[in-house]
Amino acid sequence: MTGQRDRWAELTGGQAGEDYAQRFARLAESGHDVHGEAAFCTALLAPSSRVLDAGCGTGRIAIRLTELGHRCTGVDVDPSMLAVARRSAPTQEWLLGDLVQLDALGLDPRFDLVLAAGNVIPLLASGTEPTVVRQLATALRPGGLLVTGMGLDAAHLPLPEPTVTLPEFDEWCAEAGLTLRERYATWSGEPYHDGCGYAVSVHSLPTT
Repeated sequence: MTGQRDRWAELTGGQAGEDYAQRFARLAESGHDVHGEAAFCTALLAPSSRVLDAGCGTGRIAIRLTELGHRCTGVDVDPSMLAVARRSAPTQEWLLGDLVQLDALGLDPRFDLVLAAGNVIPLLASGTEPTVVRQLATALRPGGLLVTGMGLDAAHLPLPEPTVTLPEFDEWCAEAGLTLRERYATWSGEPYHDGCGYAVSVHSLPTT
């Protein structure tokens, strides 16, 4: 742990797990598709791929990806979120850890895909973003994919103003050796254009 509170902790005090899970349960009960991220990732993956859900929260996406046949590890810094994940899927691998020090968890760094959904990047502690992107890139195998989803305006963030711009994010990815492959406006694959309030980005690690 770095000892520096991330923006998520500042918002929630680390006690949001149950409320977060109930929010998505209500959405599912009302007929909303709550598995868009998992479907998006599965379309990019071969069967039985290794996936790291970085900032996995209550495990919603990782659990669904496991149901779809992939091998998923979830990492989160919020114990209240991980408590829900462990209760929901006790046999899956859930790790408590700070993404700034992901390498300290001793993971086998050959994941086919690393996912940072749910505004993980904008909610990091200020100034740690480039380090986290490097850590996520290091966890990939050659040819592996980093998939991220992030709000770019206040309407798509639990914050009064955005904390990350796409040019900044792409620069951090380039510094980590990643190349932008695709970008969309939603998890359902709607085209991205300048001015969109949300971006789903797919960056790849070169094979050589």
